[in-house]
Amino acid sequence: MSLAVISIYLVMVLVLGALSHKLFRNTGEDYFVASRTINWFILLMTLFGTNMTAFSILGASGEAYHRGIGVFALMASSSAIVVPCVFLFIGTRLWRLGKRFGYVTQVQYFRDRWESDGLGLLLFIVFVLLLIPYLLIGVMGGGGTLATLTEGQIPQWLGGLLICAVVLCYVTYSGMRGTAWVNTFQTLVFMILGGITFFVITDRMGGFSNAIAKVDTDLLMQAAHIKPLELLTYLCVPLCVGMFPHIFSHFLTARDVGTFRYAIILYPLCIAVVWIPSVLLGILGNVDVPGLQGAQANNVLIQMIHIHAPGVLAGFLGAGVFAAIMSSLDSQSLAIGSMFTHDIVGHYRREAFSERQRVWVGRLFVSGVLCVTYLISLIATPSIFRLAVWSFTGFAGLFPIVVAALFWQRSTKHGVFAAILSVILLWLYFFLQNWQTPGYSVGGIGIMPAAILVAVSSVVLIIVSLFTKPPKLQTLEKFFNQ
Repeated sequence: MSLAVISIYLVMVLVLGALSHKLFRNTGEDYFVASRTINWFILLMTLFGTNMTAFSILGASGEAYHRGIGVFALMASSSAIVVPCVFLFIGTRLWRLGKRFGYVTQVQYFRDRWESDGLGLLLFIVFVLLLIPYLLIGVMGGGGTLATLTEGQIPQWLGGLLICAVVLCYVTYSGMRGTAWVNTFQTLVFMILGGITFFVITDRMGGFSNAIAKVDTDLLMQAAHIKPLELLTYLCVPLCVGMFPHIFSHFLTARDVGTFRYAIILYPLCIAVVWIPSVLLGILGNVDVPGLQGAQANNVLIQMIHIHAPGVLAGFLGAGVFAAIMSSLDSQSLAIGSMFTHDIVGHYRREAFSERQRVWVGRLFVSGVLCVTYLISLIATPSIFRLAVWSFTGFAGLFPIVVAALFWQRSTKHGVFAAILSVILLWLYFFLQNWQTPGYSVGGIGIMPAAILVAVSSVVLIIVSLFTKPPKLQTLEKFFNQ
């Protein structure tokens, strides 16, 4: 029965994607940025939904299972503070530049800002490599969800294939507009069903007070599992939002700069609605399914749904998890397809692109991205969830680049090259030695690697820029005299 409910939900997603195609203008700008016509509500839902991946739903509950209530302060509170600030100071400015110069991708902007094709190519490669684990999280999370809900009747490989197939259909058919419409629906679904999940499970456990009384008190104390320095430096991790290619794409879809107002104001409320139930249910999982080790805890929420809400209700709640997963996977795959189309094929192709060709090349690359992601998911291990934080860490380390591009005229391409190189080297150093270490911090004292990357890349960018030739005056006038 739960499988039937999830199937109906997926059909509804496909229908909504198909309906959005009626407004499709058959142009590249409409396919990739919805002709910059998205209103405030859809922008809020897409920005929030795109950030709420399987990591935020399944990973948050799994992390809370091991580390307790402090996970909310660590991840959710930091995002509620930092992300709206990024929308205000970075997103609105990028929207103005995108509107004025017709940008569709970050690479286009950075290439023009620092007059360097090589810089654009390097950033493209780094963006794609950092997004791969992020994409895998969605595919593997969806496959694992379906396998758990059906007690293995639907294997994980088939669940992942189903997720990819559905996303492929509406993204390639309707582009950004279909993605935005579907994301809005899916964000509302997982926000509502997340609350229902919490109340149903706690009610079946005899009420929240009764259930929480059975939990080890250490899990209810932040200091027991979260170091103060970790809490402070985790504020650097959400800076990744300012460099995510898929978030940049959604910035550009806004109808006008005033559209950002509600996303800035209401984003923290949306965080609370999703993260509070996820974290609390992760903690309560120690009562229902004790003894889970490592990555096994990533599915604790699904296991609790299966225990307390079988049948139709389990299908509804499982659909909520699917909604969170697909609302990120679609935007990420479309963003990579857009970068391939504009930053590689479009930029280096000698013949001009027609609008129809641009749309079809975009569709082809989106299809390729999803196919490759699915194939990699078949051989990846459950510890892929740990890659989420490392993906965020890499993007956060690149954040000083967008700050310099927007606010510091004296920054140079050599400084940016050096900053990117410092991020690559530090990221590889920390990742290769510690990526499988749960709760890793630099020196074991709580400092997150993201803080080190942000600090070092900032210093390197400043020093090298000051000792190298500044951009041409006409370039500075183009971007700063508006």
